[in-house]
Amino acid sequence: MTTVPAGRVTLSDRRTRRSWAVELEPYRLAAFPVTQALYARITGERPGRAPGDRLPVEGVSWWDAVRFCNALSRHEGLTPAYRIDAAAAAAADGGGAVEWDAAADGYRLPTEAEWEHACRAGTDGPHYGPLDEIAWYRGNSGEALHEVGGRLPNAWGLYDMLGNVWDWCWDVYDAEVYGEYRVLRGGGWFDEHWSCRASARRRSHPAFRVDDVGFRLARSAAH
Repeated sequence: MTTVPAGRVTLSDRRTRRSWAVELEPYRLAAFPVTQALYARITGERPGRAPGDRLPVEGVSWWDAVRFCNALSRHEGLTPAYRIDAAAAAAADGGGAVEWDAAADGYRLPTEAEWEHACRAGTDGPHYGPLDEIAWYRGNSGEALHEVGGRLPNAWGLYDMLGNVWDWCWDVYDAEVYGEYRVLRGGGWFDEHWSCRASARRRSHPAFRVDDVGFRLARSAAH
């Protein structure tokens, strides 16, 4: 886990053409997306279509990611960050059945603002370096998933923030239009360069599993 410094990030939405600033306290973020090896060690499962211990886990839903965070927290003797209403989850499989306990010391998904602040690492352009050097995307991936850490990190030591797999974030994308759909960030191995930008946003239903979507872990800095 890498400690990300406090800061201020401005998010934007193309549909509504609105922007909003978020002030952030320090927090911790995993240097790599969750790998297949780690996911299998904690859950006993290997989802996705391309096997490989150092490949990022993919084909995981937002729900899978939330449950993994809690399982890893318990495995390490930490307090789970998420309280899950099992009955509500079974009935609708919507993210509204989950509450985030901000005081817990366990693992969690980053917020959208935390993700973008960490991705930018003090830069203000679309990428934190030349895209071919920092990301696996359609232009250089051979339309395939790659092992984590194969491209250059950003200035804060975070790898694969752009490209390879999209990262699930905690946030609801746009409740008024898309209901429980959650935010995805970062772009993936099959995306064109314009989708692999620090500001690019995508959405998906929390129960959907896609072959270019994974996640990385966050924790509060105090823990």
